[in-house]
Amino acid sequence: PVTPTLISVLFPAMAGSSKTPLYEASTQFKNWRYSSQNLAKVRSTLNAAAVAVIRNTFEADEPGSSSAVSFLTPDEELLLVRLYVSKIPQLCGFFRFPEEVEATAVSYLKRFYLKNTVMDWHPKNVMLTALFLATKTTNNPISLEAYTNNIPKTSPSDVLDLEFLVAQSLGFEFAVWHSHRALWGIWLDLQTVPNVPPERAASQSEVYDAALRHVRASRLSDAELIFTPSQIALASLSIASPALAAEWAETKLTPDSTNMTMLQGTLASIRVLIEAASQPVDVEAVRGVDLRLKLCKNPEKVVGSKAYLAKKAEEDRKAEEKRKRKGDAEKALADGDPFGDELAGRLVDYEDDDDDD
Repeated sequence: PVTPTLISVLFPAMAGSSKTPLYEASTQFKNWRYSSQNLAKVRSTLNAAAVAVIRNTFEADEPGSSSAVSFLTPDEELLLVRLYVSKIPQLCGFFRFPEEVEATAVSYLKRFYLKNTVMDWHPKNVMLTALFLATKTTNNPISLEAYTNNIPKTSPSDVLDLEFLVAQSLGFEFAVWHSHRALWGIWLDLQTVPNVPPERAASQSEVYDAALRHVRASRLSDAELIFTPSQIALASLSIASPALAAEWAETKLTPDSTNMTMLQGTLASIRVLIEAASQPVDVEAVRGVDLRLKLCKNPEKVVGSKAYLAKKAEEDRKAEEKRKRKGDAEKALADGDPFGDELAGRLVDYEDDDDDD
């Protein structure tokens, strides 16, 4: 967990201030941070709930049919999500979207699957929707037609049909604090470190580029859901240049302080995540998961299935009831009786009682 003291270390401008650091006031700090254990628990709980619902749907359609279904595990779901996370940079490169769009879309996709499972919503269309939404929330809009026309086998409805669901799953919390911005801040701060040898200063640009690659690799991991953006940035810098990272940290802390020990432990944990995320995604393993997903996907989400048609019929029935109630209310207003027949009848009864008195 991240302590306020450690946040002050990584946001030195806030140190000693009685005001709450900006990051601590963000929805990201309040609602999208987990320990490794809690993150695993969230995914496990979501997976178990989805399996129970889908199993019951299979059984309602054909008793005993769910026994032959091999449902996805939480780790298999995560593997599929990470494949589509890795596709976001490719699309951003094609459309020439800025870094902010890419990082925001990745965050949206990962957050979506902390509220939903791939057995309900396949990551492909969710990824496309998350990216399109990110272009708008970061003020880098693109027309829906220009977006979908350049993506094979994608129609505008593939994106728009899920946009509200994605926004709702994010809690309409669209602002994201990113580690690439924190890295830029640390790099600017390093320019003020005194007594830096000229040869080191000249090579700092290369170090920054290397650190940025590690920041980008961290997006394929759970780092941003566990650690602060500045911690991830410093860990990325420590991989690119341990000496520069240490030098920067020592300008904020004494080497023998407790906070320095805490910081080093945190950075070591982040480096493990970054290095693991730097390994290529096992495409064959993902392909196997995707094939199994076709057999265990929620039937209510499969267009044309019995479960889908039954659910749609129920939704249509409720919608019709709602329209009827609205129509009755509008008719009552048109007739000059805003209370409707039932309430009007009760008012008549009350009037009769008054007459008796």
